Amino acid sequence: METLLLGRDSLSKAAELLIKDEVVAIPTETVYGLAANALKEDCVRKIYEAKGRPSDNPLIIHISKKEDVYLYAKEVSEKAEKLMDKFWPGPLTLIFKKKDIVPYKTTGGLDTVAIRMPKNEIALEIISKCNFPLAAPSANISGKPSPTSFSHVVFDMEGKISAIVDGGDCNVGVESTVLSAVDDEFILLRPGGVTPKEIEEVVGEIKISQSILNELDEKKEKVISPGMKYKHYAPNGNLYLVSGEEEKVIGFLKEKSKTHKTGIICYDDYSDIKGENVIKIGEKEDLSNQAKKIFSALRKFDNKEIREIYSVYPSSEGIGLAVLNRMLRAAGFNVIELG
Repeated sequence: METLLLGRDSLSKAAELLIKDEVVAIPTETVYGLAANALKEDCVRKIYEAKGRPSDNPLIIHISKKEDVYLYAKEVSEKAEKLMDKFWPGPLTLIFKKKDIVPYKTTGGLDTVAIRMPKNEIALEIISKCNFPLAAPSANISGKPSPTSFSHVVFDMEGKISAIVDGGDCNVGVESTVLSAVDDEFILLRPGGVTPKEIEEVVGEIKISQSILNELDEKKEKVISPGMKYKHYAPNGNLYLVSGEEEKVIGFLKEKSKTHKTGIICYDDYSDIKGENVIKIGEKEDLSNQAKKIFSALRKFDNKEIREIYSVYPSSEGIGLAVLNRMLRAAGFNVIELG
């Protein structure tokens, strides 16, 4: 299949392809999305096929106007409306009971639907031109690091989909926060660009899913959000997170950096750790910058054919919780504890 590479001046062409039931990769503020008509099962099936994604993994549908949420959600509470007013457009996905218009193929067989309004002018214009919502999971091979630049998507998807729209680099760098709003009970299912603290300032105390920092126990928790069930974001090499006293972590990573075909992910502050396979993701306290850089760092190791990767254990504060969640899943929860 020939994949068209489109610029900002070709958004009408992108919408035209989507209207013809094709799959098009589009930029959002979080990561690039693999978009198709969310209301047609055949279109959604094409997304799953391009990604190699398990069909029981629900998709998020993207809208261009806040009021469109009422077309697809059965019940939207007053508190949920406050969240929409505060954070839409933006990196917050809300889960509601779905209306029949949304096919089960889109929701992974669930009676709930995940909806968000992206904060990206290109994405919003394309959705508006289509006049239907777009299902748009990350535009990468399922299980691999998410794409935060046009080149990432081209590498993964060229020849597999109809078009890719170049929107530059994503300015958040991790997927949206996913919050269940079913029955007016708010449960954080996936951390992202909107932090738990920011949400609680609007709706009060929320619950936090155990699956964010632990492997999912399907006997205790139902999978209603992307990113809960499967290993995600993983590089080709084996990834390990290293936790413990900072001096010990620095010493461990410094020693590992001397090993051939071994990659290191650490903070800019760790000036003693050097080498061609050392990738730094920003200052220790600069959590937003770490979010922007983490997926790109993991992809760089694939290009270097690195066999093992050792990373600092990210902070769980603010957007750092999203980075930690992605890294734990990328590592398959392999954590080295330095006593």
